[in-house]
Amino acid sequence: MADSAFFCTLSHEGVLAVRGSDASKFLQGQLTCNLNYLNDTQASLGARCTQKGRMQSSFRILLEGDGVLLAMASELLEPQLADLKKYAVFSKSKLTDESAAWVRFGLQHSEAVLSGLGLALPLEDGAVARAGGLIAIRVSSDRVELWAAASQADTLHNTLAALLPEGNLNQWLLGQIRAGIGQVMPQTRELFIPQMLNLQAVGGVSFKKGCYTGQEIVARMQYLGKLKRRLYRLQLDATELPEPGTALFSPTHGSSIGEVVIAARAEKNIELLAVLQAEAADSGDVHLGALEGPALHLLDLPYSLDRDREIQR
Repeated sequence: MADSAFFCTLSHEGVLAVRGSDASKFLQGQLTCNLNYLNDTQASLGARCTQKGRMQSSFRILLEGDGVLLAMASELLEPQLADLKKYAVFSKSKLTDESAAWVRFGLQHSEAVLSGLGLALPLEDGAVARAGGLIAIRVSSDRVELWAAASQADTLHNTLAALLPEGNLNQWLLGQIRAGIGQVMPQTRELFIPQMLNLQAVGGVSFKKGCYTGQEIVARMQYLGKLKRRLYRLQLDATELPEPGTALFSPTHGSSIGEVVIAARAEKNIELLAVLQAEAADSGDVHLGALEGPALHLLDLPYSLDRDREIQR
């Protein structure tokens, strides 16, 4: 299922554009990622936080034309635009919703297809290749986002359909879960700080870039704090898919010990990412929705947390 070759339309996300001569300079003071690391061959994960370090959105960001594009959950676009525009008043940059201008596909196990499209995409996460108006972004070892102008949507879809089976969004999200990449959804807006989603472990937080909104809280957690809640991957033996934000419980605690981040159906069960109290996760006794709810079982993530490595970015 998630390990097979396929493509699907990434219909769950929209595109926020920041364009103009000050676009990168403006966003450098707003986002957790370092825009100086972006170029024509490199994209990044990132987040926009409140002053208290809580994430309003998380996204994938890349340079395009005279500005920057951010792909995030569609429902977050309007509130994120409204917030950023308050700070862009004195900046030579224009913020708009460009969702209708782009089509985005998720591809898995598609190296031959990319080569056929003239896209020589390196294997490193975040690598970008461009050809014939197409933009390919490596999002994990065997998963790629393919961007194109909306005018190319039908032609590109037909080309991909002739070369790959067409899958669905659930398959794509299952691959994202197995890659350990969390995401802010409408139900979890302003709930997590970046380290709770392990964003610093997947290149979405820079500790060398200087000030940005919420930076003091994020940096203090990295250098001085003890992270008590972080992202875990789990398996749920149930049939109903839990919504983001669904509470998780442990019998040894009297209240919720975490929340679902994203979930998807796997071959025989459900897999999900959740933010959990580390102490409760280590006990291995976690339940969905209530103390007597369905049990969850911890699964491995494809990376480890390493503070010394993370602060070098």
